[in-house]
Amino acid sequence: SRRQADVVHMFGYGRAQNVAALVAATLFISFTSFELYREAIPKLFAPEEVSYQNLNLALGVLIISMFIAGVPLINMLRQKKHGAAARAQLTELFNDELGLIAALIGTVFIIQGEYIADPIASIVVATIIAYNAIGLFRENLSFLLGRSPGPELLKNVENIALSVQGVIGVHEIRAEYIGPDIIHLGMHIDVLKGTSIEEAARIAEEVRMRVHESIKGGYCFIHMDAAAVP
Repeated sequence: SRRQADVVHMFGYGRAQNVAALVAATLFISFTSFELYREAIPKLFAPEEVSYQNLNLALGVLIISMFIAGVPLINMLRQKKHGAAARAQLTELFNDELGLIAALIGTVFIIQGEYIADPIASIVVATIIAYNAIGLFRENLSFLLGRSPGPELLKNVENIALSVQGVIGVHEIRAEYIGPDIIHLGMHIDVLKGTSIEEAARIAEEVRMRVHESIKGGYCFIHMDAAAVP
């Protein structure tokens, strides 16, 4: 996703993270969650009493595995990364931790002879994984469809443009995310009718510079319209 823009993708490859996250969400739903449901539901209605061995050893291994799996999860939470790929990885780590917790709970109840606890724990984990995956899918689909950065940012851009001397109006502001924290922005600015081309170009460039100072990265396209003298 950090690959620079080229003649094929002129706004860069920032949305590659959203594509990867969308694929990951689909896999979570179609394979991980579905397989857990497929295996757990029959056991829920017909729990099997199976002879298990070395359950205490399995319990210890699960506890150690939970701590090991929790290290990268905690590190990612502390780093507070916001990219789509980071969120997908965080969801995967969270699902791994949930799976280990479910296995731990199931093992504890099995030791006590409650064999139905295993499918119940699996169904709970499958439901949480599906819920997280659907949220991840919807969020990244929104970005791929051209998600707006929101009215607050658009209003801020309008105020920035109006603060430039020579700009008497701003309209048709359009913006969308084209990558993590990268925005593609376009707008029309009004300048006085009769303004020279050189002066209009200077005004547009100043607007562009001020917008880029406020919004790091991305692209800003400005179209100039001649406004009548008030």
